[in-house]
Amino acid sequence: MGVLISSVIIILWSSHLYYCMKFVTPDFTNIFTYFHILIQTFFYTGLFITAHDSMHGTVSSNKKINYFTGALACFLFAGMSYKKLLANHKLHHNSPGTESDPDFYHGSDNFFIWWSVFLKRYVTLFQILYMALIFNLLKLYFAEISVWLFFVLPSVLSTLQLFYFGTYLPHRRPHSHDMLPFNSRTEKKNHLYAFVTCYFFGYHSEHHKSPQTPWWKMYSLK
Repeated sequence: MGVLISSVIIILWSSHLYYCMKFVTPDFTNIFTYFHILIQTFFYTGLFITAHDSMHGTVSSNKKINYFTGALACFLFAGMSYKKLLANHKLHHNSPGTESDPDFYHGSDNFFIWWSVFLKRYVTLFQILYMALIFNLLKLYFAEISVWLFFVLPSVLSTLQLFYFGTYLPHRRPHSHDMLPFNSRTEKKNHLYAFVTCYFFGYHSEHHKSPQTPWWKMYSLK
């Protein structure tokens, strides 16, 4: 089931991206332009969630297929290194919300400062060059404004979505006793909201308690 769901997400991301750049005429007075941007953002987030499930070995029991799926999803998301993400994510689960957690920032609880530091820790020169190359290749076939609106912007918005619901809200200070042992909050039970906002990633304490549960089964832990 994990391979099937991951494949569906990748197909939806790629097909909707193509459809938007080929057939959607950007019009800032048309609500459907914004609708397509939000949908593409959601699919971008799905790519990362797919990679995240791969890090926990829940996409496939076949280690090679699991690794390939995670690496592919990371690469499509923004040319990210799955190997680097995997190493950092293990550290995050070992010491969430502490100085040893690469996703946590002790210097400030300001959302944008923390997000900027978060990006700085993960974005590499290779990623920048990769995105620039893909951007220029896409411009050869599609309108530049379409590439900006449906390829670039959703990827940036997705990082905000993932950071806000998957890192900032659950792990921000002050840490309280009821957040132990994972220094993590969790959303109240609302499966539709949890799915739409970040593929149930807001059920964060549950994820730390049961990292082997794939995103599409997270609702069952509530």
